[in-house]
Amino acid sequence: HDGTRTPIPHNPGMASVEVSPSLLAWAQQRSGLTPQDLEQRFPALPDWQRGLKQPTLRQLEQFAQATHTPIGFFFLAQPPMETVPLPDLRTIGNQAVGRPTANLLDTVYLCQQRQDWYHDFAKANHLDPIPFIGSLGAQTDIVEAGLKLQQDLRFDVQSRGSSWSEALSRLRDQAEELGILVMVSGVVGSNTHRKLDPREFRGFALVDDLAPLVFVNGSDTKAAQIFTLAHELAHLWYGESALDDPDLALTSTNDRETWCNRVAAEFLVPMREMRDVFRSQNPVSEQLQPIAERFKVSTLVALRRLFDAGYLKWAEYQKEYQ
Repeated sequence: HDGTRTPIPHNPGMASVEVSPSLLAWAQQRSGLTPQDLEQRFPALPDWQRGLKQPTLRQLEQFAQATHTPIGFFFLAQPPMETVPLPDLRTIGNQAVGRPTANLLDTVYLCQQRQDWYHDFAKANHLDPIPFIGSLGAQTDIVEAGLKLQQDLRFDVQSRGSSWSEALSRLRDQAEELGILVMVSGVVGSNTHRKLDPREFRGFALVDDLAPLVFVNGSDTKAAQIFTLAHELAHLWYGESALDDPDLALTSTNDRETWCNRVAAEFLVPMREMRDVFRSQNPVSEQLQPIAERFKVSTLVALRRLFDAGYLKWAEYQKEYQ
């Protein structure tokens, strides 16, 4: 040392930070926010993304917070490849869904943490493994599988209450009595500013013989939540974890998704009971709401069951579904 001192900025947070424009664009897409949403808070964002300016450290910290991105990611050479830590069976038009948002990833991580805690608790207290996990499979008859879920969950048609909310609560309570962790929320954790988008995902199942967990996107309608919960429960009986977006309008290319969709539909609307209430002399469109109200499902599920029963051809079903 020659006795001189390196000047220290009076405010380190005001120093510019070199960030790759591709990382800024990646963080924006990952957040699920539009460029316009972020530009209201960060007017210089277009210049940052074109490399004309660089954000200060404080601005970068604020941008990281706004996009729910760990700030360390901005110092990488290129955007990391993030994947959902469970089988992703979501499709749009039978095509795999792209990059997951921060809201989806953080929701999965939170649920995994809760599951890990309860697994350790169950193990420490010598709780028995839950016997129905993985007890059914692709070779199990759909009607038999639907009946098995009805019996295990004690969720027959007569016990579902007078509203979709009552039916959802009943199904959730019955699942929890069996030792299943059921999470229903429309936001990430308790952050009401981070709403979950049902267009990205409707639910997921995390299989574990001591702490099985299902998550249902609470931003969806009650009727849709009931089907999603039934679908995720079917995944537990099948014995495999999955992130999915149950869609009865499509014929999934994944055999497991097709099986869970069919079992959930049979579980909620048993074919033998649906045939008893269908009136062939009446137009299908007039019967959807009464069937939905009776079984506490959506009119889309009611429509699918009419197709399954052979009352509609595929082209007619697709037209009515739309």
